[in-house]
Amino acid sequence: MDDNREQLVHLLRAVTVEFGLRQSEFAARNGMHPTDVRALICLLDADRAGEAATAGLLGSRLALNSAGTTAVIDRLERLGHVARVRDERDRRRVLLRVTPEAVRLGRDFFGPLIDGLLDLADTLDAAERATVHRFLTGARTVFETRKPPAGPRA
Repeated sequence: MDDNREQLVHLLRAVTVEFGLRQSEFAARNGMHPTDVRALICLLDADRAGEAATAGLLGSRLALNSAGTTAVIDRLERLGHVARVRDERDRRRVLLRVTPEAVRLGRDFFGPLIDGLLDLADTLDAAERATVHRFLTGARTVFETRKPPAGPRA
């Protein structure tokens, strides 16, 4: 019996490609590099998770060295999308905050997509949503823990 497991992988890949294309379009429309968009997403995710959004966290999540991380933050700050703020608990530490203007830009562009996905999720019952959640969480873990073998650079 064919259980279509490979189709799931291909569909997941197709969704990530489409999402990547939308991220690139958003970046181009707003004078950003695609890495800048990934940085904003990382910072928003950290905020939702209650994590301190520092340059170190951002660099780690984006696999950037400190110079690359600083360049991204500087670009986003110049564009008015990110602010550097002192941590109230440790004044030596600088936190990164996505500005309300950047959130509005993102919502204006990605909002219809997010709304469509929420509408789609509404068509699933709780057990189906739990299954999708389990699969996507597992897929993320696979990508985080199983790195491709080192090989020659193209």
